[in-house]
Amino acid sequence: MLIGRVAERRVVGQLVAGARVGTSGVLLISGEPGIGKSALLDEAAALAVDLRVLRARGTESEQEIPFGGLLHLLRPALGELDHIPPPQRDALAAALALTSGTPADRLAPGTDADGLAPGSGTDADGLAPGTGTDADGLALGSGSAADGLAVGSGSGADRFAVGAATLSLICRYAESAPLAILVDDAHWLDRPSAEALLFAARRLLADPIVLLIAARSNEPHPFAQADLPHLELGGIDLASAHQLVAAPPTEGRGLSVDLVGELYRRVAGNPLALLELASDPEQVQRLSPGVPVPVPALLAEAFAARASRLSAAARTALLVASVDDGELGVVARACAELQVDVAALEEAEQASLVVIGEGRVEFRHPLVRSAIYASAEPADRRTVHRAVAAALARNEVDRRAWHLSEAVLGADDEVAAALQVAGEHAVDRGAQAIAATALERAARLTEEPQQRAARLVAAGQAAWFAGMAERADSLLDEALTYEPPPKTKSLANEVRADIAVKCGSPARARDILLAAAAETPDAELAIGLLSDVVNACFRLGDAAGALQAAEDIDRLLSATERPGVKILGLLASGIAKILAGQPGTEQLREAVALEPSAELERDRRRQIWMTLAPLFLRETGTGRALLEEAMRERRDQVAVGMLPALLMHLARDEATTDRWADAAAAYDEGIRLSRETGQTTELAICLAGQAWLSAHRGRAEECRALASEAIEICTEQQIHIGRVWALFALGDLELGLGNPAGALPEYERLAEVLGSLGVLDPDLSPAPELVEVYLRLGRPDDAAGAAREFAVRAEGKGQPWSLARASRSWALVRDDEGLFEEALGWHQRTLDVFETARTRLAYGGWLRRARRRVDARTQLRLAVSDFDRLGAPGWADLAAAELKATGETARRREPSTADQLTPQERQIAMLLVDGQSIRAAAARLFLSPKTVEYHLRKVYTKLGIHSRAELAEQLGPVDS
Repeated sequence: MLIGRVAERRVVGQLVAGARVGTSGVLLISGEPGIGKSALLDEAAALAVDLRVLRARGTESEQEIPFGGLLHLLRPALGELDHIPPPQRDALAAALALTSGTPADRLAPGTDADGLAPGSGTDADGLAPGTGTDADGLALGSGSAADGLAVGSGSGADRFAVGAATLSLICRYAESAPLAILVDDAHWLDRPSAEALLFAARRLLADPIVLLIAARSNEPHPFAQADLPHLELGGIDLASAHQLVAAPPTEGRGLSVDLVGELYRRVAGNPLALLELASDPEQVQRLSPGVPVPVPALLAEAFAARASRLSAAARTALLVASVDDGELGVVARACAELQVDVAALEEAEQASLVVIGEGRVEFRHPLVRSAIYASAEPADRRTVHRAVAAALARNEVDRRAWHLSEAVLGADDEVAAALQVAGEHAVDRGAQAIAATALERAARLTEEPQQRAARLVAAGQAAWFAGMAERADSLLDEALTYEPPPKTKSLANEVRADIAVKCGSPARARDILLAAAAETPDAELAIGLLSDVVNACFRLGDAAGALQAAEDIDRLLSATERPGVKILGLLASGIAKILAGQPGTEQLREAVALEPSAELERDRRRQIWMTLAPLFLRETGTGRALLEEAMRERRDQVAVGMLPALLMHLARDEATTDRWADAAAAYDEGIRLSRETGQTTELAICLAGQAWLSAHRGRAEECRALASEAIEICTEQQIHIGRVWALFALGDLELGLGNPAGALPEYERLAEVLGSLGVLDPDLSPAPELVEVYLRLGRPDDAAGAAREFAVRAEGKGQPWSLARASRSWALVRDDEGLFEEALGWHQRTLDVFETARTRLAYGGWLRRARRRVDARTQLRLAVSDFDRLGAPGWADLAAAELKATGETARRREPSTADQLTPQERQIAMLLVDGQSIRAAAARLFLSPKTVEYHLRKVYTKLGIHSRAELAEQLGPVDS
């Protein structure tokens, strides 16, 4: 029975009641040990008597068992596994080791009766060859099978795929009845389980689910770092303390009111401390007056003291129980190994330290377990771990490896090999965090330096795939101190650079890659490294660095015929040259014309290259469908970690067509996923891109806020491409508001930044905007200079988008109608409706000033219509004002109710218009079907419609 806690019980009761009526609720309950978190979860379970309940508890001994906590939690719901999307089902089945023949069900190949594989199945570097690679055991730009490393391949299930599957499964399980999910001691959940639950928790909205998570305060765990609704538990009140102490089993102890009050003050109302100390009044009286009591330490000491009064046999049996998961059979066999009678545990049960039943030994409180283990002598702990390892079943190879790693002193290659196998099993299941720990520990037990380095590199790569950038970087740096062989060293540097470029330090990534490329004698490997240099330089805005890398790539391309390497090199070289203002488009076209490369598709870190050519060519009919195809494939694969970069590129592409609402939705999702996955670079660039789009849509406050955040990140971390986009946004905002004087400093500042970086790509230049601003401000000479310089760059690039802008600029400067017509001709070869409308606005204004009002009206009507259709009200107003000056009032498009849709509502609506079912749309967006239905109801309400047919009528033509 829970005593006190009226306010807290009310909060929990409201969340449970909400689940009954179809509203999701999530709450993180935190507090010090013994404060009553578990009791509050018990109260929730009692309140949820008419709900389905899934319950699990993290345990210290199982923190390194991949997805152990998630399996325990989801086991009752696994009957619904076949009813969730197949890619998610497969990822979750692999993670939970449910598929036939998974590592949990069999001995690793080549293992002996003890489950150890000293050197077997591994290469000279101690790593299993070919994992996650192509038929040759190779991943693009990486080491060969001789290194046994799948460089950048990301083998194993994506950690976010398991999270998406967890969400789908619990939502499916809740379709039959409301669901309560109760997770205790979440700070001890294995990290992959915690991350999967967190992924689901962030997306619960409209399902009949209440999720309560209890964890200790001031302990590092994924839930503590998330922005979840939070309830911090303090001590109970004094009246409740008196009631608690007076209840059994402390009843009759004879504590005076004053002593209870003193005890209450000393332990700050901690219920477990009250109960424990009230059972021993003399201990209370021995406490030094006025000295604060560290409650958890005090409790641990009390439990350890109680255990010390047991017999030697009972203490040993208790220690055995503390080092594993409490399975009574394992405890009994380990005790027999130590020549101890497991029946001695009855003493511990009588001392209220453990409860024995249903084949398990459960400790009264996690602090009891911690106290028993911590108070034991190190030699005794090692002996017990060795005994437990011997007691495990033959197929428990991974658990055995963990126990043996705790039992050895110094290097031990046999145990190191077993830990490596455990790490590889964890990778196969998508438990990259566990894999990182296993591989790191294997490295620590490895004697030979180069093999130790290889295992540290594998640990670092796993840590990076787990989203632990700092730890990964540290492991990789350490690996390099052992002077590993060239391909292992190259892998370490590739992963270090990947971390740097995605987490906000492109300059560091560039420098790492340049040094690695200079050292490698392998031409194909060098092309991969130099391509990544170009990628880093693009984000840095380092045109000179990119150009130098392109020259090196061109020199090396003749040495390879591998399609993937060739495509990568051509794309990187072409993009680098364009960035530096040199011809590179033909290389992009050559790359697009080559057969798609399966090896490039498998390389997670480089898949984005396949989508870049259309963005740099900016013309119709040049592989633009690759972007949407890549996005569909990544969603189907639930490759969430790859989506921010793809979303950024897709949004940028759509923002240069008439699909602005879709672009805003893609940027919005990119921003959310970048924050969630810790990809600082993609976050900054998505923010800048959204600011640029908001500027064109006339959303001044939103634009300035987005640009400000983007510029702050970009300035601090030298992500200059994002800074360029953000400055462009601020200039375009003022120009669209009819404020050329306000736009001028932003554009001039942007031009200075580009000049300082040596970036000569005309697509990034604000020169055409400066031409307009200078002319409006009465500075024709400055306008002519800007137009002249821009025309040279545009002609050098030779692409229709920049040539159209160049023709428009010259037309304004020279008052040349032919150049306006030339600009419109170039625009017809692009998809950018906004730039076409701007040319029509400029042309119509020029015709009006030339007193050709009838001709002007033709251009201005189209400009008004296009700006209105795009959702650019400021620009539409400017065009309408010009049209009015010709004597005609514009027929304006009424604002569509579709403009009121949020980005996520827009995404959902468009998927349904595209023919997706509710469940398919949910899977694509990593939401639950009921959340999709929730948003769809809001869409129907906003649009005043009742069917998908009406939805298609309203939204379909927008993107036609």
